[in-house]
Amino acid sequence: MTKEELTLLGFEIVAYAGDARSKLIEALNAAQKGDFDQAEILCQAANDCIIEAHKSQTGLLQAEAQGEDIAFSVTLMHGQDHLMTSMLLQDMMKHMIELYKRGSKK
Repeated sequence: MTKEELTLLGFEIVAYAGDARSKLIEALNAAQKGDFDQAEILCQAANDCIIEAHKSQTGLLQAEAQGEDIAFSVTLMHGQDHLMTSMLLQDMMKHMIELYKRGSKK
């Protein structure tokens, strides 16, 4: 894998993870307003983005596992950082939205 390909892969992961993060924040805003159906739709859309980012990441891991020398890329590192924080945010949003649901039933 060339340095350019690795950089593009990093940007791809950043884009998917960034989209996921935006959708998760929108989901929380919808839940705050009591629109739990929209919150669920946005959480699923965010999950789809995370799955796509994982696909990109998995291809890279497979290449390295097959012995391909993977060069260091700050862009890829940045993408990995975005993906991990988006995954953490995804877990937190599920719990926060559930708390909003419980609060709306009172």
